[in-house]
Amino acid sequence: MENNIETEDTTKRLLCRFISENGEIAGESIDLPLNCTVHQLALICNAILQQTDQVPFKFFVNENEITSNLQETLKLTQINTEGVTDIVYQHQAVFKVRPVTRCTASMPGHAEAVISVSFSPDGKHLASGSGDTTVRFWDIDTQSPLYTCQGHKNWVLCIAWAPDSSKLVSGCKNGNIIIWDPETGKQLGKTLSGHKQWITSLSWEPYHQNPDCRLFASASKDTDIKIWDSVLCQCVLTIAGHMKSVTMIKWGGQGLIYSASQDRTVKVWRASDGILCRTLEGHGHWVNTLALNTDYILRIGAFDPVKDSNKGTNDKKKSQEFALQRFKGVSEPIGERLVSGSDDFTLFLWDPSKDKKPLARLTGHQQLVNDVKFSPDGRILASASFDKSIKLWDAKTGKFMHTLRGHVQAVYMVAFSADSRLMVSGSSDSTIKLWNLQTGKLEIDLPGHADEVYAVDWSTDGLKVVSGGKDKVLRLWQN
Repeated sequence: MENNIETEDTTKRLLCRFISENGEIAGESIDLPLNCTVHQLALICNAILQQTDQVPFKFFVNENEITSNLQETLKLTQINTEGVTDIVYQHQAVFKVRPVTRCTASMPGHAEAVISVSFSPDGKHLASGSGDTTVRFWDIDTQSPLYTCQGHKNWVLCIAWAPDSSKLVSGCKNGNIIIWDPETGKQLGKTLSGHKQWITSLSWEPYHQNPDCRLFASASKDTDIKIWDSVLCQCVLTIAGHMKSVTMIKWGGQGLIYSASQDRTVKVWRASDGILCRTLEGHGHWVNTLALNTDYILRIGAFDPVKDSNKGTNDKKKSQEFALQRFKGVSEPIGERLVSGSDDFTLFLWDPSKDKKPLARLTGHQQLVNDVKFSPDGRILASASFDKSIKLWDAKTGKFMHTLRGHVQAVYMVAFSADSRLMVSGSSDSTIKLWNLQTGKLEIDLPGHADEVYAVDWSTDGLKVVSGGKDKVLRLWQN
Protein backbone atom coordinates (compact mmCIF):
# COMPACT_ATOMS: atom_id res chain seq x y z
CA MET A 1 0.00 0.00 0.00
CA GLU A 2 1.51 3.31 -1.05
CA ASN A 3 1.25 6.50 0.97
CA ASN A 4 -1.02 8.01 -1.64
CA ILE A 5 -3.70 10.06 0.02
CA GLU A 6 -4.37 12.55 -2.75
CA THR A 7 -7.07 10.37 -4.21
CA GLU A 8 -10.68 11.40 -3.80
CA ASP A 9 -11.67 7.74 -3.46
CA THR A 10 -14.04 7.92 -0.49
CA THR A 11 -13.78 4.18 0.08
CA LYS A 12 -10.11 4.47 1.06
CA ARG A 13 -9.66 3.70 4.72
CA LEU A 14 -7.10 4.18 7.46
CA LEU A 15 -6.39 2.23 10.64
CA CYS A 16 -6.54 4.73 13.52
CA ARG A 17 -6.61 4.85 17.29
CA PHE A 18 -7.72 7.67 19.60
CA ILE A 19 -5.22 8.91 22.17
CA SER A 20 -5.76 11.59 24.84
CA GLU A 21 -3.36 14.54 24.97
CA ASN A 22 -1.80 12.85 28.02
CA GLY A 23 -1.00 9.73 26.01
CA GLU A 24 -3.81 7.43 27.20
CA ILE A 25 -5.11 5.10 24.49
CA ALA A 26 -8.90 5.00 24.16
CA GLY A 27 -10.37 1.72 22.97
CA GLU A 28 -9.12 -0.52 20.15
CA SER A 29 -7.72 0.51 16.76
CA ILE A 30 -10.51 1.36 14.35
CA ASP A 31 -10.77 1.34 10.56
CA LEU A 32 -11.96 4.79 9.37
CA PRO A 33 -12.78 6.15 5.90
CA LEU A 34 -10.51 9.05 4.84
CA ASN A 35 -13.52 11.32 4.33
CA CYS A 36 -14.43 11.00 8.05
CA THR A 37 -15.35 14.50 9.29
CA VAL A 38 -14.66 16.20 12.63
CA HIS A 39 -18.32 15.75 13.59
CA GLN A 40 -18.14 12.01 12.83
CA LEU A 41 -14.87 11.68 14.74
CA ALA A 42 -16.52 13.38 17.75
CA LEU A 43 -19.44 10.92 17.64
CA ILE A 44 -17.03 7.95 17.49
CA CYS A 45 -14.80 9.33 20.25
CA ASN A 46 -17.77 10.02 22.55
CA ALA A 47 -18.99 6.47 21.96
CA ILE A 48 -15.56 4.93 22.70
CA LEU A 49 -15.22 7.01 25.88
CA GLN A 50 -18.84 6.15 26.81
CA GLN A 51 -19.74 9.81 27.35
CA THR A 52 -23.43 10.19 28.14
CA ASP A 53 -23.44 13.83 26.96
CA GLN A 54 -21.91 14.74 23.62
CA VAL A 55 -18.62 16.42 24.60
CA PRO A 56 -16.96 18.71 22.02
CA PHE A 57 -13.45 17.70 20.92
CA LYS A 58 -10.57 18.93 18.83
CA PHE A 59 -8.57 16.28 16.91
CA PHE A 60 -4.94 16.31 15.78
CA VAL A 61 -2.67 14.13 13.66
CA ASN A 62 1.05 14.92 14.14
CA GLU A 63 0.10 18.24 15.80
CA ASN A 64 -1.98 19.23 12.74
CA GLU A 65 -5.59 19.95 13.68
CA ILE A 66 -8.29 18.11 11.73
CA THR A 67 -10.55 20.95 10.61
CA SER A 68 -12.62 19.34 7.85
CA ASN A 69 -11.82 15.65 7.39
CA LEU A 70 -8.99 13.13 7.82
CA GLN A 71 -7.92 13.27 4.19
CA GLU A 72 -7.31 17.04 4.17
CA THR A 73 -5.18 16.84 7.31
CA LEU A 74 -3.15 13.84 6.14
CA LYS A 75 -2.04 15.87 3.11
CA LEU A 76 -0.17 18.14 5.57
CA THR A 77 1.58 15.34 7.46
CA GLN A 78 4.40 12.96 6.64
CA ILE A 79 3.12 9.72 8.12
CA ASN A 80 3.19 6.12 7.07
CA THR A 81 -0.44 5.12 6.50
CA GLU A 82 0.46 1.42 6.52
CA GLY A 83 0.66 1.38 10.32
CA VAL A 84 -1.80 2.66 12.92
CA THR A 85 -2.34 6.44 12.80
CA ASP A 86 -2.75 8.16 16.18
CA ILE A 87 -5.54 10.72 16.42
CA VAL A 88 -5.01 12.87 19.51
CA TYR A 89 -8.24 14.20 21.02
CA GLN A 90 -8.61 17.29 23.24
CA HIS A 91 -11.68 17.97 25.37
CA GLN A 92 -13.17 21.41 24.68
CA ALA A 93 -15.24 23.52 27.07
CA VAL A 94 -18.88 22.42 26.95
CA PHE A 95 -20.26 25.93 27.07
CA LYS A 96 -19.20 28.59 24.59
CA VAL A 97 -18.49 32.19 25.58
CA ARG A 98 -19.81 34.75 23.12
CA PRO A 99 -17.48 37.60 22.16
CA VAL A 100 -18.06 40.90 23.96
CA THR A 101 -18.80 43.50 21.31
CA ARG A 102 -20.01 46.69 23.01
CA CYS A 103 -19.66 48.83 26.09
CA THR A 104 -22.89 48.54 28.09
CA ALA A 105 -21.86 50.80 30.98
CA SER A 106 -19.36 53.53 31.70
CA MET A 107 -19.11 53.81 35.48
CA PRO A 108 -17.39 56.91 36.89
CA GLY A 109 -16.84 57.38 40.62
CA HIS A 110 -13.15 56.98 41.33
CA ALA A 111 -11.22 60.23 41.74
CA GLU A 112 -7.90 58.76 40.57
CA ALA A 113 -6.68 56.02 38.24
CA VAL A 114 -8.30 52.58 38.52
CA ILE A 115 -5.42 50.19 39.24
CA SER A 116 -7.23 46.87 39.73
CA VAL A 117 -10.59 45.39 38.74
CA SER A 118 -11.92 41.95 39.64
CA PHE A 119 -15.14 39.94 39.39
CA SER A 120 -15.87 37.66 42.33
CA PRO A 121 -15.44 33.90 41.71
CA ASP A 122 -19.22 33.38 41.58
CA GLY A 123 -19.59 36.27 39.10
CA LYS A 124 -22.08 38.14 41.30
CA HIS A 125 -19.84 40.96 42.56
CA LEU A 126 -17.41 43.41 41.00
CA ALA A 127 -14.71 45.33 42.87
CA SER A 128 -12.10 47.91 41.96
CA GLY A 129 -9.12 49.50 43.69
CA SER A 130 -7.86 52.98 42.90
CA GLY A 131 -5.23 55.62 43.49
CA ASP A 132 -7.95 57.63 45.29
CA THR A 133 -7.41 55.34 48.36
CA THR A 134 -10.84 53.66 48.03
CA VAL A 135 -12.13 50.22 47.13
CA ARG A 136 -15.46 50.25 45.32
CA PHE A 137 -18.08 47.56 44.86
CA TRP A 138 -20.35 47.88 41.81
CA ASP A 139 -23.83 46.51 41.13
CA ILE A 140 -23.40 44.36 38.02
CA ASP A 141 -27.13 44.17 37.27
CA THR A 142 -27.89 47.89 37.40
CA GLN A 143 -24.32 48.76 36.32
CA SER A 144 -23.99 51.42 38.97
CA PRO A 145 -21.89 52.14 42.12
CA LEU A 146 -22.86 50.08 45.17
CA TYR A 147 -20.39 50.86 47.99
CA THR A 148 -17.41 53.15 48.39
CA CYS A 149 -15.08 51.61 50.98
CA GLN A 150 -12.86 54.06 52.81
CA GLY A 151 -10.13 52.98 55.18
CA HIS A 152 -6.85 53.14 53.28
CA LYS A 153 -4.77 56.31 53.48
CA ASN A 154 -2.81 55.74 50.29
CA TRP A 155 -3.16 54.22 46.81
CA VAL A 156 -4.91 50.82 46.76
CA LEU A 157 -2.48 48.73 44.72
CA CYS A 158 -4.06 45.26 44.72
CA ILE A 159 -7.27 43.41 45.59
CA ALA A 160 -8.11 39.69 45.88
CA TRP A 161 -11.37 37.76 46.33
CA ALA A 162 -11.71 34.83 48.72
CA PRO A 163 -12.50 31.69 46.67
CA ASP A 164 -16.02 31.50 48.18
CA SER A 165 -16.70 35.17 47.20
CA SER A 166 -17.47 36.04 50.84
CA LYS A 167 -14.63 38.56 51.34
CA LEU A 168 -12.33 40.87 49.46
CA VAL A 169 -8.89 41.95 50.68
CA SER A 170 -7.11 45.09 49.55
CA GLY A 171 -3.52 46.25 50.03
CA CYS A 172 -2.19 49.81 49.81
CA LYS A 173 0.97 51.83 49.37
CA ASN A 174 1.26 52.35 53.14
CA GLY A 175 1.61 48.59 53.67
CA ASN A 176 -1.85 48.15 55.21
CA ILE A 177 -4.38 45.44 54.35
CA ILE A 178 -8.16 45.67 54.85
CA ILE A 179 -10.79 42.92 54.61
CA TRP A 180 -14.20 43.96 53.17
CA ASP A 181 -17.67 42.42 53.16
CA PRO A 182 -19.07 42.69 49.58
CA GLU A 183 -22.66 42.40 50.84
CA THR A 184 -22.44 45.52 53.02
CA GLY A 185 -19.31 47.32 51.87
CA LYS A 186 -18.17 47.38 55.54
CA GLN A 187 -14.70 46.63 56.85
CA LEU A 188 -14.39 43.24 58.57
CA GLY A 189 -12.25 43.42 61.70
CA LYS A 190 -9.28 45.71 62.14
CA THR A 191 -6.80 47.01 59.58
CA LEU A 192 -3.88 44.58 59.21
CA SER A 193 -0.55 46.32 59.58
CA GLY A 194 2.84 44.66 59.73
CA HIS A 195 4.46 45.27 56.38
CA LYS A 196 6.91 48.18 56.36
CA GLN A 197 6.41 49.10 52.70
CA TRP A 198 3.69 48.85 50.12
CA ILE A 199 1.70 45.71 49.35
CA THR A 200 2.44 44.32 45.88
CA SER A 201 0.33 41.14 45.73
CA LEU A 202 -2.36 39.18 47.60
CA SER A 203 -3.39 35.51 47.25
CA TRP A 204 -5.88 33.29 49.14
CA GLU A 205 -5.45 29.72 50.31
CA PRO A 206 -7.25 27.47 47.78
CA TYR A 207 -10.82 26.38 48.54
CA HIS A 208 -10.07 22.65 48.25
CA GLN A 209 -7.47 22.98 51.02
CA ASN A 210 -9.75 24.95 53.35
CA PRO A 211 -13.39 25.73 52.46
CA ASP A 212 -13.60 28.15 55.41
CA CYS A 213 -11.49 30.58 53.33
CA ARG A 214 -9.67 32.07 56.32
CA LEU A 215 -6.05 32.38 55.26
CA PHE A 216 -4.44 34.60 52.66
CA ALA A 217 -0.88 35.67 51.87
CA SER A 218 0.51 39.12 51.16
CA ALA A 219 3.75 40.22 49.50
CA SER A 220 5.47 43.53 49.96
CA LYS A 221 8.21 45.81 48.76
CA ASP A 222 9.77 45.22 52.21
CA THR A 223 10.92 41.75 50.88
CA ASP A 224 8.62 39.80 53.25
CA ILE A 225 5.63 37.52 52.68
CA LYS A 226 3.02 37.28 55.44
CA ILE A 227 0.17 34.82 55.96
CA TRP A 228 -2.91 36.27 57.69
CA ASP A 229 -5.97 34.83 59.41
CA SER A 230 -8.89 36.87 58.06
CA VAL A 231 -11.15 35.92 61.00
CA LEU A 232 -8.74 36.67 63.83
CA CYS A 233 -7.25 39.58 61.81
CA GLN A 234 -3.70 38.68 62.72
CA CYS A 235 -0.48 37.55 61.05
CA VAL A 236 0.13 33.83 61.59
CA LEU A 237 3.42 33.53 59.71
CA THR A 238 6.13 35.79 58.26
CA ILE A 239 8.26 34.34 55.47
CA ALA A 240 11.59 36.05 54.81
CA GLY A 241 14.25 35.15 52.27
CA HIS A 242 14.04 37.47 49.27
CA MET A 243 16.73 40.15 49.04
CA LYS A 244 14.59 42.73 47.22
CA SER A 245 10.92 43.65 46.70
CA VAL A 246 8.53 40.70 46.24
CA THR A 247 6.55 41.55 43.09
CA MET A 248 3.97 38.74 43.04
CA ILE A 249 2.79 35.69 44.99
CA LYS A 250 0.62 32.71 44.12
CA TRP A 251 -0.79 30.29 46.68
CA GLY A 252 -0.82 27.05 44.72
CA GLY A 253 -3.06 24.03 45.09
CA GLN A 254 -0.39 21.64 46.38
CA GLY A 255 0.38 23.45 49.63
CA LEU A 256 3.10 25.63 48.12
CA ILE A 257 3.43 29.41 47.84
CA TYR A 258 5.34 30.80 44.85
CA SER A 259 6.93 34.26 44.99
CA ALA A 260 8.63 36.44 42.35
CA SER A 261 11.07 39.16 43.25
CA GLN A 262 13.20 42.01 42.01
CA ASP A 263 16.16 39.93 43.28
CA ARG A 264 15.75 38.00 39.96
CA THR A 265 14.58 34.78 41.63
CA VAL A 266 11.35 32.86 42.08
CA LYS A 267 11.07 31.04 45.40
CA VAL A 268 8.91 28.07 46.34
CA TRP A 269 7.77 27.94 50.00
CA ARG A 270 5.84 25.38 52.03
CA ALA A 271 2.64 27.19 53.04
CA SER A 272 2.21 25.30 56.33
CA ASP A 273 5.45 26.49 57.95
CA GLY A 274 7.16 28.88 55.50
CA ILE A 275 10.11 26.55 54.85
CA LEU A 276 11.95 27.35 51.59
CA CYS A 277 11.67 24.34 49.24
CA ARG A 278 13.69 25.65 46.31
CA THR A 279 14.89 28.79 44.55
CA LEU A 280 14.27 29.05 40.80
CA GLU A 281 17.06 30.99 39.10
CA GLY A 282 17.70 32.00 35.50
CA HIS A 283 16.23 35.46 34.97
CA GLY A 284 18.71 38.28 34.36
CA HIS A 285 16.50 41.07 35.72
CA TRP A 286 13.46 41.71 37.92
CA VAL A 287 10.77 39.02 37.83
CA ASN A 288 7.48 40.90 37.36
CA THR A 289 4.77 38.34 37.05
CA LEU A 290 3.78 34.72 37.73
CA ALA A 291 1.00 32.44 36.54
CA LEU A 292 -0.06 28.88 37.39
CA ASN A 293 -1.79 26.45 35.03
CA THR A 294 -4.26 25.96 37.93
CA ASP A 295 -5.02 29.71 38.40
CA TYR A 296 -8.53 29.57 36.93
CA ILE A 297 -9.55 26.44 38.87
CA LEU A 298 -8.16 27.90 42.11
CA ARG A 299 -9.90 31.21 41.45
CA ILE A 300 -13.40 29.81 41.04
CA GLY A 301 -13.25 27.48 44.07
CA ALA A 302 -16.41 25.38 44.11
CA PHE A 303 -18.34 27.63 41.73
CA ASP A 304 -19.44 25.85 38.55
CA PRO A 305 -19.97 28.30 35.66
CA VAL A 306 -21.50 25.55 33.49
CA LYS A 307 -24.38 24.95 35.90
CA ASP A 308 -24.37 28.57 37.11
CA SER A 309 -24.64 27.43 40.69
CA ASN A 310 -22.51 26.75 43.70
CA LYS A 311 -22.17 23.00 44.08
CA GLY A 312 -23.32 21.96 47.52
CA THR A 313 -23.47 25.53 48.83
CA ASN A 314 -24.61 24.38 52.25
CA ASP A 315 -22.39 21.33 52.33
CA LYS A 316 -18.77 22.44 52.60
CA LYS A 317 -17.46 18.88 52.48
CA LYS A 318 -19.18 18.21 49.16
CA SER A 319 -18.14 21.51 47.62
CA GLN A 320 -14.57 21.00 48.85
CA GLU A 321 -14.51 17.55 47.23
CA PHE A 322 -15.87 19.03 43.99
CA ALA A 323 -13.13 21.71 44.00
CA LEU A 324 -10.45 19.11 44.77
CA GLN A 325 -11.52 16.80 41.92
CA ARG A 326 -11.49 19.71 39.50
CA PHE A 327 -8.04 20.77 40.70
CA LYS A 328 -6.75 17.22 40.24
CA GLY A 329 -8.20 17.14 36.72
CA VAL A 330 -5.91 20.02 35.74
CA SER A 331 -2.86 19.26 37.88
CA GLU A 332 -2.50 15.47 37.82
CA PRO A 333 -1.60 14.93 34.15
CA ILE A 334 1.48 17.23 34.17
CA GLY A 335 1.65 18.76 37.66
CA GLU A 336 1.15 22.33 38.78
CA ARG A 337 3.13 24.33 36.23
CA LEU A 338 4.45 27.84 36.83
CA VAL A 339 5.53 30.51 34.39
CA SER A 340 7.53 33.64 35.25
CA GLY A 341 7.90 36.83 33.20
CA SER A 342 10.71 39.33 33.59
CA ASP A 343 12.25 42.70 32.75
CA ASP A 344 14.88 40.66 30.86
CA PHE A 345 12.27 40.17 28.05
CA THR A 346 12.01 36.40 28.69
CA LEU A 347 9.70 33.90 30.34
CA PHE A 348 10.57 30.63 32.04
CA LEU A 349 8.29 27.60 32.31
CA TRP A 350 8.82 25.57 35.52
CA ASP A 351 7.69 22.37 37.19
CA PRO A 352 8.28 23.99 40.59
CA SER A 353 7.18 21.19 42.92
CA LYS A 354 9.78 18.84 41.42
CA ASP A 355 12.70 20.68 39.86
CA LYS A 356 14.62 23.92 40.11
CA LYS A 357 15.69 23.72 36.46
CA PRO A 358 13.28 25.35 33.97
CA LEU A 359 11.40 23.21 31.47
CA ALA A 360 11.75 25.91 28.82
CA ARG A 361 13.03 29.44 28.27
CA LEU A 362 10.60 31.47 26.17
CA THR A 363 12.25 34.19 24.10
CA GLY A 364 11.02 36.60 21.44
CA HIS A 365 9.72 39.67 23.25
CA GLN A 366 11.67 42.87 22.55
CA GLN A 367 10.84 44.58 25.83
CA LEU A 368 9.85 43.68 29.40
CA VAL A 369 7.13 41.12 30.03
CA ASN A 370 4.38 42.71 32.11
CA ASP A 371 1.69 40.04 32.42
CA VAL A 372 1.38 36.33 31.81
CA LYS A 373 -1.68 34.07 32.01
CA PHE A 374 -2.53 30.41 31.40
CA SER A 375 -5.79 29.74 29.59
CA PRO A 376 -8.44 28.15 31.88
CA ASP A 377 -7.96 24.78 30.16
CA GLY A 378 -4.21 25.02 30.80
CA ARG A 379 -3.24 24.60 27.14
CA ILE A 380 -2.21 28.11 26.09
CA LEU A 381 0.11 30.62 27.69
CA ALA A 382 -0.25 34.33 26.84
CA SER A 383 2.40 36.94 27.60
CA ALA A 384 1.85 40.72 27.35
CA SER A 385 4.79 43.01 26.83
CA PHE A 386 5.83 46.64 26.60
CA ASP A 387 6.87 45.78 23.00
CA LYS A 388 3.15 46.27 22.07
CA SER A 389 2.62 42.57 21.36
CA ILE A 390 1.05 39.53 22.98
CA LYS A 391 2.64 36.17 22.35
CA LEU A 392 0.94 32.79 22.61
CA TRP A 393 2.87 29.67 23.67
CA ASP A 394 2.09 25.99 24.10
CA ALA A 395 1.62 25.72 27.86
CA LYS A 396 3.00 22.18 28.10
CA THR A 397 6.21 22.63 26.12
CA GLY A 398 6.74 26.40 25.97
CA LYS A 399 6.80 26.17 22.16
CA PHE A 400 6.00 29.48 20.43
CA MET A 401 2.60 29.58 18.66
CA HIS A 402 1.59 33.10 17.52
CA THR A 403 2.26 36.80 17.97
CA LEU A 404 -0.87 38.94 18.33
CA ARG A 405 -0.23 42.42 16.94
CA GLY A 406 -2.62 45.35 16.92
CA HIS A 407 -1.86 47.49 19.95
CA VAL A 408 0.25 50.58 19.25
CA GLN A 409 1.54 51.00 22.82
CA ALA A 410 2.57 48.78 25.74
CA VAL A 411 0.18 45.91 26.61
CA TYR A 412 -0.46 45.88 30.36
CA MET A 413 -2.78 42.95 30.99
CA VAL A 414 -4.68 40.08 29.37
CA ALA A 415 -7.69 38.02 30.50
CA PHE A 416 -9.04 34.76 29.01
CA SER A 417 -12.68 33.80 28.56
CA ALA A 418 -13.76 30.80 30.66
CA ASP A 419 -13.88 28.52 27.60
CA SER A 420 -10.30 29.45 26.56
CA ARG A 421 -11.43 30.41 23.04
CA LEU A 422 -11.16 34.21 23.44
CA MET A 423 -8.94 36.74 25.19
CA VAL A 424 -9.04 40.48 25.93
CA SER A 425 -6.06 42.77 26.36
CA GLY A 426 -5.73 46.25 27.87
CA SER A 427 -3.09 48.67 26.68
CA SER A 428 -1.40 52.01 27.16
CA ASP A 429 -2.98 52.95 23.78
CA SER A 430 -6.37 53.34 25.60
CA THR A 431 -8.03 50.45 23.76
CA ILE A 432 -9.15 46.96 24.69
CA LYS A 433 -8.82 44.34 22.01
CA LEU A 434 -10.65 41.02 21.74
CA TRP A 435 -8.67 38.16 20.19
CA ASN A 436 -9.90 34.87 18.74
CA LEU A 437 -7.43 32.24 19.92
CA GLN A 438 -8.64 29.63 17.45
CA THR A 439 -7.69 31.81 14.48
CA GLY A 440 -4.92 33.77 16.25
CA LYS A 441 -6.44 36.99 14.94
CA LEU A 442 -8.01 40.20 16.24
CA GLU A 443 -11.78 39.71 16.59
CA ILE A 444 -12.83 43.25 17.49
CA ASP A 445 -11.41 46.57 18.67
CA LEU A 446 -13.08 48.02 21.79
CA PRO A 447 -12.25 51.71 22.05
CA GLY A 448 -13.89 53.96 24.64
CA HIS A 449 -11.37 54.68 27.39
CA ALA A 450 -9.87 58.17 27.32
CA ASP A 451 -6.46 57.05 28.59
CA GLU A 452 -4.28 54.04 29.41
CA VAL A 453 -6.08 50.80 30.36
CA TYR A 454 -4.31 49.26 33.38
CA ALA A 455 -6.64 46.40 34.30
CA VAL A 456 -9.05 43.95 32.61
CA ASP A 457 -11.00 40.98 33.91
CA TRP A 458 -13.43 38.48 32.34
CA SER A 459 -16.23 37.20 34.58
CA THR A 460 -16.16 33.47 35.37
CA ASP A 461 -19.58 32.95 33.74
CA GLY A 462 -18.17 34.42 30.51
CA LEU A 463 -20.85 37.10 30.16
CA LYS A 464 -18.97 40.31 30.96
CA VAL A 465 -15.59 41.99 30.71
CA VAL A 466 -14.57 44.91 32.92
CA SER A 467 -11.77 47.38 32.29
CA GLY A 468 -10.30 50.29 34.20
CA GLY A 469 -7.40 52.68 33.93
CA LYS A 470 -5.99 56.17 34.00
CA ASP A 471 -9.27 57.87 32.99
CA LYS A 472 -10.75 56.85 36.43
CA VAL A 473 -13.72 55.13 34.76
CA LEU A 474 -14.78 51.47 34.81
CA ARG A 475 -16.29 50.12 31.64
CA LEU A 476 -18.41 46.98 31.32
CA TRP A 477 -18.43 45.13 28.00
CA GLN A 478 -20.98 42.53 26.87
CA ASN A 479 -22.08 40.80 23.70
